[in-house]
Amino acid sequence: MTSRRALKAAEAVREVVGMAILAELNDPRIRDVTVTHVEVSADMRHAKVHVSVMGDETRQRLSLRGLQSAAGFLQSKVAKRIETRYTPRIEFVLDQGVKKSIEVARILHEVLPPPPAEPDVEGDEVESEEAAEPGRAESDPASPEGDPSGTPDEPPGAPAPETEGRHPPS
Repeated sequence: MTSRRALKAAEAVREVVGMAILAELNDPRIRDVTVTHVEVSADMRHAKVHVSVMGDETRQRLSLRGLQSAAGFLQSKVAKRIETRYTPRIEFVLDQGVKKSIEVARILHEVLPPPPAEPDVEGDEVESEEAAEPGRAESDPASPEGDPSGTPDEPPGAPAPETEGRHPPS
């Protein structure tokens, strides 16, 4: 079980490294990188930074190589943020979680049967959205003219706001 101190340090490392990657690194190899989570060792000497990189495998390896070459710069940023005896050595690890979840979704889509389609009553396609939803007003609901309350910020059917000083007729 990790200590509270290590968890706080991991969160600080994640914030510093994530913002530095986003705003301060000018390496063209490092693009579309997201810091997913950080693991800090109990002695606070090592930090594994898990990153997700959008793109193919070549793009991921290239970004990971760029991050490893910028590890010293990022470590100095972390040293300024957290005050400990030792600044954790940063090691970057490619996080495959997003890639695996996409693959699982693809497999489930292949295995599971498609949802049942709604039967077409007349055989004709519905021409407009208003015809598909009876009882809907013909005007645009986002416009003040289509909203009976006169306020575009409130959902349709919400009670009209009472104005100050006015009372309903008795």
